[in-house]
Amino acid sequence: MNRSTPGVTPLRQRMLEDMHLRKLEPKTQTCYVRAVRRLAEYLGRSPDTATAEELRLFQLHLVDQGTSPITLNATLTGLKFFFGVTVGRGEVMSKTSSVRVPQTLPVVLSRDEVARLIGAVTNLKHQTALTVAYGAGLRAGEVIALKVGDIDSQRMTLRVEQGKGRKDRYAMLSPLLLERLRAWWRVAHAQGKIFHKGWLFPGLDPMDPLTARQLNRAILAGANAAGIDKRVTMHSLRHAFATHLLEQKVDIRVIQVLLGHKKLETTSIYTHVATAVLREVVSPLDVLPTP
Repeated sequence: MNRSTPGVTPLRQRMLEDMHLRKLEPKTQTCYVRAVRRLAEYLGRSPDTATAEELRLFQLHLVDQGTSPITLNATLTGLKFFFGVTVGRGEVMSKTSSVRVPQTLPVVLSRDEVARLIGAVTNLKHQTALTVAYGAGLRAGEVIALKVGDIDSQRMTLRVEQGKGRKDRYAMLSPLLLERLRAWWRVAHAQGKIFHKGWLFPGLDPMDPLTARQLNRAILAGANAAGIDKRVTMHSLRHAFATHLLEQKVDIRVIQVLLGHKKLETTSIYTHVATAVLREVVSPLDVLPTP
């Protein structure tokens, strides 16, 4: 079968096929193609002709431009795929190296702020979706990918299919969250906006799911209406979920499973922002002998 794309060079077509063979995510493919395009623009010629020294200079060029560590590393990863897989010259990347990404602590909403934010969202579909994000600790992409059949009221779980890392997992379903999901389903089903086995949060066309962009707009509007001046994103609700569980003394390994983290180190960042945990630690200053 001919998979060629009109207007695409044979080199890029080969790279597209290589990525398709490995079933890379669409976002990853876009990132890799962008990396090779940036290199081609820098060289002014076909990117597969680059030398090791030119790639080193290209990385220096990106650094001088103020490219963030995350973007820089993503660009190098894309180039490693291009030269290692598509071109078959992996050794040409020998003079480049990834850079350390500074660790930053997430901004965490308090329980009161979460309640105010969700309460300030007037659209029932958006409000319920945000409630799921916080109540189950799901990513935005996992929320919009939920289907009605993913709700298991017998086992009190939400089935998350092909989350990050293409892994299935089960998320917690509290009685209150189940009640809110049922309330949303009754309203949406009565209005013909939701099907028996369709999307839990459909878009304007019930055949399509809600988009991450729509959810992001909803949470920003809710934060503004609630008077929250912290930087808020959909991931803020996931951060709050993990931090609040840790403050309730839930074992961090349990939280790791609920979040779907591969490494415990990823989850352990929340020990740095759980204020209830910090308050339980007695400062050495407080136990100094009285002079």
